[in-house]
Amino acid sequence: MTTLTAPALPLADIHLHTVPSYWPLAWGWWAVITVSLIVIITVGYQLHLRNQHLVAKKEAIAILKSYHFEGGLTAINVLLKQAALSYFPRSIIAPLTGTQWLLFLDQQLPLKYRGFIDQQSSWQQGLFSSIPLTEPQFNDCQQQALLWLQYALPAKTISHDNHECVITKESSNV
Repeated sequence: MTTLTAPALPLADIHLHTVPSYWPLAWGWWAVITVSLIVIITVGYQLHLRNQHLVAKKEAIAILKSYHFEGGLTAINVLLKQAALSYFPRSIIAPLTGTQWLLFLDQQLPLKYRGFIDQQSSWQQGLFSSIPLTEPQFNDCQQQALLWLQYALPAKTISHDNHECVITKESSNV
């Protein structure tokens, strides 16, 4: 049996092209990468600034929660003053004492959390009287101070003489 063989043709081998590379990227991809990096860096920086702005508030809340009845109300009042000085100008906070101080604290709170003026007798007794507060009175004052730290800080916009002004951190006034 004889088999027929096809004559060999002089054909060249088939060469496939190489797969296209991802490098170098087209200009559109570079634009997307650049915009994405700018957005990520901006958002990260804003979060960092926000966290720095809230450090005094967080620290004051942690310290307030560690106070006990034996420490007295003076320590809470000093803590409120220090926290207020971190967010309000010294020219507003420094001269405030007594009823004016309690009124200022109330004015910074939303209406439903106000209570410093209502507890004025407890605050005055705890700060200036030789008669100590009872533990429930101290706890009420401590709770009111906690509400103030949580809801009044950082400082919001306040109105003076029918002019709106933004309260800034005191360090910007130095």
